Amino acid sequence: MGLPRSLKYFATFVDGVNYVGDMPEVGLPKLTRKMEKYRSGGMSGEDQLDFGMEALEAELTAAAYMKDLFATWGERRVGGVMLRFAGSLESDDDESIEALEVILRGRFNEIDFGKAKAGDKTELKYKMAVAYYKLSLNGQVLIELEPRNMIEVINGVDRLAQTRAALGI
Repeated sequence: MGLPRSLKYFATFVDGVNYVGDMPEVGLPKLTRKMEKYRSGGMSGEDQLDFGMEALEAELTAAAYMKDLFATWGERRVGGVMLRFAGSLESDDDESIEALEVILRGRFNEIDFGKAKAGDKTELKYKMAVAYYKLSLNGQVLIELEPRNMIEVINGVDRLAQTRAALGI
């Protein structure tokens, strides 16, 4: 029996700029599906019908006022800002390290400057509306999502290929 691999270190990059030391917390998107309860005659209970994904959102916490991040505010392209989250997954029972990488494209839709208080650390929060999501572990892509282009690849299986073909896109 082994110990869990925990995220022990991470680095955040926005449009290629490295924010090591400036980004103490990153809230990666929660993956959720829009489900509706359904029950019809002859059914002894409810099923839930899948109507696709809910909107993806990420949140960054910055420990400083950063000009490069402010420059992305008001980006007009839906996937105009790229965020790269690189993490080191480590276990305390062996010396192996797994590389976690999450690539997001989107745009910031909120900057929360928080409260200024003498003697307290600076903390700004940025929310990103995410248009593209890719999660890889040791270089293997496990999840790739781009709702606008009907891309939903899970562990190498393109779950929307037949749907795109049926629609002629």
